[in-house]
Amino acid sequence: MPLDPSFEGRTYPPVGSYEVSREKIVEFAAAIGDDSAFYRDPEVARAAGYPDVIAPPTFLTVINLTAINRIVADPELGLDYARMVHGQQQFTHTRPAHAGDRLELTVHIEDVMARAGNDFLTVRAEITDDNGEHVCTSRAQLVVRGEGS
Repeated sequence: MPLDPSFEGRTYPPVGSYEVSREKIVEFAAAIGDDSAFYRDPEVARAAGYPDVIAPPTFLTVINLTAINRIVADPELGLDYARMVHGQQQFTHTRPAHAGDRLELTVHIEDVMARAGNDFLTVRAEITDDNGEHVCTSRAQLVVRGEGS
């Protein structure tokens, strides 16, 4: 079943916030093999002008994935999760996320299209802190392979 193109332009408001912790930052940095002191040592981060340890640029995948899954799980969209692959991911940061941030995501479906027997869904998430200040814009393109693929 092809994706419903009427989903293009839909917005999904935040459903709560995510508190960034030092522990989660350290776990993520370890998982990606990055031993930067900015991710582990609050004094190093503060000396560089940050309020606490900062998160690696791709850390926001942790909360972005939850928001994307909310859309993917909508039965009206018609997305077969078993045929979905992650096609592309982009982060545009205003500032790094840091320990103590409380972040919210507003998700937008930018594009729904079919090409070469596959469906493509482009999702944009605007990530803000608890003061409403922009932290990052994330874009993900999801590809739903056609039945014959």
